[in-house]
Amino acid sequence: MSDQNPVLRPPVGPAHARILGVGGYRPARAVTNDEIAPRINSSDEWIRERSGIVQRRFADAEETVPHMGAAAAGKALAQAGIAPENVGAVMVATSTHFKQIPAVATEIAYKVGAVNAAAFDISAACAGFTHGVALAGDMVRGGSADYVLLVGAERMSDLIDHDDRSSAFLFGDGAGAAVIGPSPTPGIGTVVWGADGSQREVIDQTSSWLDLRGPGVPDRFPALTMQGPTVFRWAVYEMAKAAQQALDAAGITSDQLAAFIPHQANLRIIETLARTLKVPAGVAIARDVVDSGNTSAASIPLAMERLLETGQAPSGGLALTIGFGAGLSYAVQVITLP
Repeated sequence: MSDQNPVLRPPVGPAHARILGVGGYRPARAVTNDEIAPRINSSDEWIRERSGIVQRRFADAEETVPHMGAAAAGKALAQAGIAPENVGAVMVATSTHFKQIPAVATEIAYKVGAVNAAAFDISAACAGFTHGVALAGDMVRGGSADYVLLVGAERMSDLIDHDDRSSAFLFGDGAGAAVIGPSPTPGIGTVVWGADGSQREVIDQTSSWLDLRGPGVPDRFPALTMQGPTVFRWAVYEMAKAAQQALDAAGITSDQLAAFIPHQANLRIIETLARTLKVPAGVAIARDVVDSGNTSAASIPLAMERLLETGQAPSGGLALTIGFGAGLSYAVQVITLP
């Protein structure tokens, strides 16, 4: 027996990682403000003024979280040119897959043919996708996966109270996905992330799932509740600071960006952040929220796909992404567009 302690061989990965492909899925059914307004004693004009939203998509019974997630993932894999069997990990960011065991990532991995992949879910609400980008980049560079398939998939129409005047008009359904893999140059900047648990009740559920058991069962299914003005103030102030930190960490100034892709929570938040950060006129600003609503963890990849498909932002350009939401959690980074 040797007197020396054995030394583990460290994992080895490439020096850099980037997003190689992106894909999205939007449900077929478009829901206008006129359909939403009567239940919340409102109007199309009021909703547009408050949020900038004109319509959103609601999934039908067959458009489940795994169905939408797999569809978006298939598009991302095709764009990246990566065979599913070469994917080393599948991560799914979602708050609306109500069967906690097993992780929905296992089903999506199976549906797309990622038979050799680890699969697990991320619970970070609307910031889930940007959390996942940071984790996936580290996994690739750390050597634990050659390619990571990251999915954000949400059926927010299942979680909202459709009679809640403060939030019913904001949310929509959909899925977005990205493939992260090796790159000869840096493609994912340093993440700036955190959470303020002291404000965890600002975005919350009306009750726990445990309240559905035993006596005193609530009349309604647990629903999302949100203190809108508080979220607005926190988002425009704290996220502007975090965004500037991410730009500084990446060694980038706002005039070097090709695109600004914040979480699509509310058009007023998006435009206030753009003004605060002095985003130049030539930078494409994602406004997918106007006709998709707030799709939580799916919003950033859906907005990214749209900017690229419409030619508003170029492949290879730099984009500032900002994910923020319940927790209050956030993750911000500069990325190279696929």
